[in-house]
Amino acid sequence: MNRRNFAKNALIGTIAIGAISSSYAFSEIITEKNFDFMSQDHPNIILINDFFAAYSNNDLEGIRKVVSEDIKWHIPGEHPLSGTKIGIEEVMTFFKNLNKGKFKASPIIMGANDNYVIDCHQNWSNLEDSENLNAMSCLLWRIANNKIIEVHNFPQNQIDVDAFFRKLYG
Repeated sequence: MNRRNFAKNALIGTIAIGAISSSYAFSEIITEKNFDFMSQDHPNIILINDFFAAYSNNDLEGIRKVVSEDIKWHIPGEHPLSGTKIGIEEVMTFFKNLNKGKFKASPIIMGANDNYVIDCHQNWSNLEDSENLNAMSCLLWRIANNKIIEVHNFPQNQIDVDAFFRKLYG
């Protein structure tokens, strides 16, 4: 098995396990076999790359352009930023608050079909006088009408994420 197939199968397995444990609503994704992995020209991957470009520059207006007005963004955990953010204003407030950690992200792998993108990416904080978080996350993005309408976040280590955000946001 080559690296690409290994990464693809590992990503599908990770998302499948998380999706099964999180919600029956995503069972259709687990059985879907026609994901286009790392194709830079799939419209949904272009959309997510546009999101990451805006995110990396703290461009809140750029983020606003790619998400729907009634977006749902699910942040797991037990920390001040966790919970489901409903609507564009709650999501924008989340990203404004997240900026305190000076986060950056770098995609590792993405797969897309007509309704979903799955990605794993490295994300890290850039704090000067504090301990930083450096971890991997996988996101399941639901797309409709060329807008992001729902996102589920699956962090590499929820305990570390909770501890970091509790400390940072007290």
